[in-house]
Amino acid sequence: MDHVPAKPHAEPRSAYKAFRPISTRWSDNDVYGHVNNVVYYSWFDTAVNAYLIEQGVLDIHQGATIGLVVETQCNYFASLAFPQAVQAGIRVAKLGNSSVRYEVGIFGEGELTAAKGHFVHVYVDQITRKPVALPPALKKVLETLV
Repeated sequence: MDHVPAKPHAEPRSAYKAFRPISTRWSDNDVYGHVNNVVYYSWFDTAVNAYLIEQGVLDIHQGATIGLVVETQCNYFASLAFPQAVQAGIRVAKLGNSSVRYEVGIFGEGELTAAKGHFVHVYVDQITRKPVALPPALKKVLETLV
C-alpha cells in the first residue's frame, strides 16, 4: 500500500527556533492585492542567509564555502499584503555532511504560519563548486536550529 503524505497544515510560532523580521514592499503585491507567491522564496533565502551572517558563519564576500539551493517548496495558508509586518521563523529539519534542509514559516500578525516552506542547501567550495563538509562553526550554529 502506498504511503499518502500528510496534508500540509499551518504551524504555530513555537515550531520554529529563530525569527527574523521581513519588510514587505509595495512591489511585493500582485494584481490580486496580496504578496505574490514568488516573493516567499526570496523571503526564505533572505531570512536564512541574514541569520547566518548575523551569527558570523556566512561571509558572502570572502568565504570559502557557499550554499547552493538544490530543492525548494512552499505551501500557502493565508494571504499577506504590503504594508503588513511579517516574520520568518527558521529551523533545521535535516543536517547532513554537506547539506542542510532549512524550514521557514512566514507569519503575519497571527500565531499560525501564513505560509511555510523549505529549501535544501548543498555547501560547496566557492571556486570549484564541489560539495564540501559543513565548516565546524556553521555546523555548530545549525545544530541550535534542529
